[in-house]
Amino acid sequence: MKEKIYFKTFGCRTNIYDSELLKNYVKDYELTDDESLASVVVVNSCTVTNGADSGVRSYIKSLQNKGVRVVLTGCGAMSRGKELFEKGAVFGVLGASVKHRINELLSSKHKFYELGDLNSFIDKDIVTRFRDHTKAFVKVQEGCDYNCSYCIIPQVRGKSRSMPQNKLIEQIRLLANNGYSEFVLTGTNIGSYGLKEGSSLGRLLQALGIIKGVKRIRLGSLEPAQIDESFKEILNEPWLERHLHIALQHTSEKMLRLMRRRSHTKDDLALFELLRSKNFALGTDFIVAHPGESVEIWAEALENFKNFKLTHLHGFVFSPRTGTHSASMKNELRGDLAKSRLNALKDIVRQNNMEFRKAQRSLTVLVESFKDGFYEGYDQFYNKIKIKSKKDLKKQWVEIDDYELRDTYNLAEF
Repeated sequence: MKEKIYFKTFGCRTNIYDSELLKNYVKDYELTDDESLASVVVVNSCTVTNGADSGVRSYIKSLQNKGVRVVLTGCGAMSRGKELFEKGAVFGVLGASVKHRINELLSSKHKFYELGDLNSFIDKDIVTRFRDHTKAFVKVQEGCDYNCSYCIIPQVRGKSRSMPQNKLIEQIRLLANNGYSEFVLTGTNIGSYGLKEGSSLGRLLQALGIIKGVKRIRLGSLEPAQIDESFKEILNEPWLERHLHIALQHTSEKMLRLMRRRSHTKDDLALFELLRSKNFALGTDFIVAHPGESVEIWAEALENFKNFKLTHLHGFVFSPRTGTHSASMKNELRGDLAKSRLNALKDIVRQNNMEFRKAQRSLTVLVESFKDGFYEGYDQFYNKIKIKSKKDLKKQWVEIDDYELRDTYNLAEF
């Protein structure tokens, strides 16, 4: 009887994809969704914030004395792998470029610390099926060439490199043939796709959108400067999700310079106004209380923020990451004041989202799950909807023309 292996995935959509790829490489173990049955636990970690690191460490600690072999992979393998390995907290550390060796390394029964080559690798294999996912994730690139002052990700993911376009076309064709019709493009910095090869994300999307079976393409986070002319050419395509997540990080020009960002508030606002005119729901990342966020800078940022009319927000209080420039900067902002500022942004976005949902007339939804008597999914604007129905709607596309607004989701009968 084969030993059982369990995968625990933290963090972003890229990690979801990487976990599925890792599962494909496991040959001598039986996959299980029940952690208690596993003799091997693979922890695909996130290290973007101190909180993410803490969550991973706490989970690994919870596995001690359970007789399981713990393998650490993901971004935390680069930032915390050596420390955890030397302490004996993990059986093995697996870098991103050696994912394909997981079966070999586990089967040897010997502890291992294999980080591989951070900067030059790109996955050679593809994922054509996703366990327990209605939509398919497709990783288009790896790494980031940006040098934002607060971010550790370039250090743990390496420089930007892109998957060959023909490989991505092949993957989406196979996934479409396997019944998937919604695709989520992911990566460390997907807007940099193809730039070193003389291409762009917009050109890639033009090629993917015409593949038979593609009904919707969702995108991971983009940088404002990466919305180029080739991308603007596809803004009216029916297969493009009507929600874009564009990482502003802040709305004060002075703060953007402190953060070593490449964008400018005036240009960002013009871009968001263009997208809003085409009825896109717009989301962003925002860091509150970064060192240097004075009363004056915050006042400027708050006033500008209101003009962006954001409908979705991934906001968080600054958390210093060891090894980054921002971690060496003096930060005097009290925790309660930082939370108050973040809550002010959340209140603005919550109201914007409610007004945006109220203004829509028709929603296109891929039903993903059934929970507590309701079918659930997300519409083309990346808003959650709960649907009451006597029909079996799981994995079905439905058109909703009549719905009620709730605080954080829409409610409908079908």
